[in-house]
Amino acid sequence: MTEGSLLSKTTQMSQSRLFVQLSVGLLLIAAGASCPIELSPSSVVVRYGDPVSVNCTTTVSHDGMGWEAPVGGTGNTMVNHLPWNVENLTQWDISALCFINTNQQCHKNLNIVVYTFPEKIKINSTADSNGMMVEGKKYNITCEIPKIAPVQNLTVKWYKGDRIIEPDVLEIIEPNNLKNTKQPVKLLSTFPFTPTRNDSGARFRCEAQMDLSPVGPHLNVSSQELTITVRFGPDLQCSNLIKLMENESLEENCNIEGNPTPSVKWLKDGEPFNSTTPMRRENAGIYTLEAEGSLFVQKNIQVHVLYGPELNCPSIYMAEERTPHNLTCTVEGFPKPVTVWYRDDEVVELPKTLTRHDAGHYLITASNNQSDVNATVEIIVHYQPSEIFELEDLEVHIGSTVELKCSSSGNPRPTYTWNYYQTDNVMEENEDGVSRLEIHSATAYNMGSYTCHAWNNKGRISRTIRVTVIGAEQECPLEITPNPMVLEYRSRAQGATCSSTSATSTNVERMYWEGVEADNMTWFANTNEDWGMTPVCTATFQGIGKCNKSLNFTLYKKPDSVSIYHVHRLSSVEEGKEFQLRCDIVSVAPAQNVTVLWYKNQDILKETGCQLENNKTCKLSDVRSPGNVSATINVNLQRKDSEVEFRCEARLNLRLNPLPTTTSSTLKITVLYKPEINTTKLPKEIPVFRGYPEELVCEADGNPTPKIKWGYNPESHVNVSKGNLTVYGPGIYNCTASNDVGSASYEVKVILKEDYLPLIAGFVAVTVVAISTIFIFIYSIYYKNTKMRRYSLKNPKFSTHNGNVAHSNGDPQFPMTRLSKQYICM
Repeated sequence: MTEGSLLSKTTQMSQSRLFVQLSVGLLLIAAGASCPIELSPSSVVVRYGDPVSVNCTTTVSHDGMGWEAPVGGTGNTMVNHLPWNVENLTQWDISALCFINTNQQCHKNLNIVVYTFPEKIKINSTADSNGMMVEGKKYNITCEIPKIAPVQNLTVKWYKGDRIIEPDVLEIIEPNNLKNTKQPVKLLSTFPFTPTRNDSGARFRCEAQMDLSPVGPHLNVSSQELTITVRFGPDLQCSNLIKLMENESLEENCNIEGNPTPSVKWLKDGEPFNSTTPMRRENAGIYTLEAEGSLFVQKNIQVHVLYGPELNCPSIYMAEERTPHNLTCTVEGFPKPVTVWYRDDEVVELPKTLTRHDAGHYLITASNNQSDVNATVEIIVHYQPSEIFELEDLEVHIGSTVELKCSSSGNPRPTYTWNYYQTDNVMEENEDGVSRLEIHSATAYNMGSYTCHAWNNKGRISRTIRVTVIGAEQECPLEITPNPMVLEYRSRAQGATCSSTSATSTNVERMYWEGVEADNMTWFANTNEDWGMTPVCTATFQGIGKCNKSLNFTLYKKPDSVSIYHVHRLSSVEEGKEFQLRCDIVSVAPAQNVTVLWYKNQDILKETGCQLENNKTCKLSDVRSPGNVSATINVNLQRKDSEVEFRCEARLNLRLNPLPTTTSSTLKITVLYKPEINTTKLPKEIPVFRGYPEELVCEADGNPTPKIKWGYNPESHVNVSKGNLTVYGPGIYNCTASNDVGSASYEVKVILKEDYLPLIAGFVAVTVVAISTIFIFIYSIYYKNTKMRRYSLKNPKFSTHNGNVAHSNGDPQFPMTRLSKQYICM
């Protein structure tokens, strides 16, 4: 190769290289991309004085690459891989970058962290050298961290035992309290602390932590533990007044605390006293307590020895009525006991002079805040029988058992007797100075008066009470047979006998029929005239007194006739209108027993009472002899009832089987109701087509049968036939149905609708013709262009060939003369 060609080739290579470099530079500038350099690693964390090595690599062509750094820098070298090596890194604020030269120089900075971390830290406090602190005084516990960098990655934690007690608060002591420096600094973390006695023996420590992740290590170091001792007291935990029970000691009632443990001394009247000695009531007084520890404390204390009451009373005290007594009870205790006298659970004051009412058992209590004691005293007073107590008027439920108690406080003990109506279910018992009557399964015969008599050798007294049995009526112990007695008018007479039901004949003092001789205990009825008779048997009994029992006697008569009719004598009624039926019952007795049953067809419609003439009610107080009675009922019928039959029945409700009854004849009632138009066959709006008639059907239900009438515009074209209306045009048509009860109307609107079928058919025909015309026209054009040829008649040449005119295959059938103009043969 010649020199010229070599030079030319070199020039071309330089130009090509320059072009590439310029292209790369322009691409980097235009795209705003980062420098095409890769650092491995991109960040380093190095302990102060340790070696460091970082590789710088590029994959693009360049004019040279190198490292710029205070230590380990390189010149511009033509390599694609260049390391930065430092054997001992001793600069804190160091920076390094790798660069390449293309058309324009670019570089990447290396992130370098230089650190140092202490092997140990110290913990101190403002307490004395032994860690002794005084309760309530403020102290500072400090954590000293020497020569550490970078300080921004440092965390200090405080521990009390195994518990973190407070986040760290750092103070840079040197240099110059700069927090953002990269150089080593000395740190001091302070924890303010005010101890209490519970903190004695607490262990404190601090811990320094440096987190250099993700590239560097996580370092921590802990101080030794600082144990503190808290001095306090002596603390005398007892009041100025101590109250204690007998056999308790002063030591048990006064707690003395302190650190160091104080020495304690008790003094009474200036003389030492053993605080563990069991106290007696005579040891009460003023004591002096002395305690010596960190301080000397002295306190005067009032000591009370508490003990419960001691009560001394006689168990029995005898006295005469109206005589002053000398009954006394002695009591001791501290605090001074309160004495209370009770009688029958009530607080009392014992009078100076005793009466019969003061006799009895007394309870005396003596109490203070320590305990209470009691004693009983029976006071006996001699006196004549007192008023009978515990015997009062009594109410008892039927079937229950009850006790009557008769008691008197007489002394000597009284004797008792009873007066009452004696029955088998009453038992008498005398015991412990009390007389009792027990009534078992109380009945009406136990109602009455009960008298108790009490006496002794000093006097006599009585008391009468009344017993009422709830759920029972006072019964007179009489029996009438038969009872009730029901006899028919003018029947055979019968007799009723009155007798006593008492099991003991001594209970009966007298018995008789009122109005009848006393020796005749049978009463006979007169069935012809005893309408209002109420026979009465009367007797006088011990404990009950005078009482009587009536014979339930009824003389009855069936009615002569029973009739039913409409109050206004009508055979028909309007639907929904209330009307009244009446039932007349002639000559019936007794009227108060008459019940009227109303029947609608075969069903009982209602049951009513009756009324006498002159609107008197059928009560026993009004009349019992035969009389005319009537009953009425209000009825409301509907159209569904149509024709119904009514009847009434008079029934005598007597104790007979069967009951006497008399029934009326039947009454037929017809229900009339106004018309109701059937709208299901007659809509509110009906369409009609022009030229087509429409029939309107109007039907109505009613009784009597309703008449149908149509209302419409006289100018309307209509036909009426049997209530139906045939219409030919639009309009408003009103159907009216009427009968004797009322009328109903219904309005129909007929609207006109056009018949578009002929128009639609005509339109379809026109459309078909138009489409056919268009089709023929198109087809003719097609035929002309495809089936016919063009001919020129200018200067025609005649040919004798076949003598025919030319046709589609070019063979003319007749001679033609060429013309000067062209015509199209169609």
